[in-house]
Amino acid sequence: MTRIFWDTNLFIYLFEGGTFAPAVKRLRTRMEDRGDVLVTSALTLGEVQVLPMRTSAEEAERTAALVRSVAVVIPFDDQASRAYAAIRQERAIRPADAIQLACAAAAGVDLFITNDDRLASRHVAGVKFITSLERAFL
Repeated sequence: MTRIFWDTNLFIYLFEGGTFAPAVKRLRTRMEDRGDVLVTSALTLGEVQVLPMRTSAEEAERTAALVRSVAVVIPFDDQASRAYAAIRQERAIRPADAIQLACAAAAGVDLFITNDDRLASRHVAGVKFITSLERAFL
């Protein structure tokens, strides 16, 4: 069983469609077939509700419930805040990205998948591997 963290952008592709949606769907199917555990952060939970909130609070909650039904949602807690502080020592990493990586580190994930190439080459204590969506299929 592998614990795989999805950055927010993968959920956005899954829910809103677009160019990367088929790749994310294939990835999710492969994870389910292998019995992998999907992990994300509370930040992702908030981000996926932005567009649905324009329709209604109920639609936003349905979207959040969908994420919670398929993923373990990691809070930004004391442990994550310490990881965040260490990650932010590298000023090139934006605060939102550092929160994602810190939550992944606090959860001790095996793989962090993003579609942000700037993050895909990073090394973060507590996260075994960070890769792009494209490379996740190699």
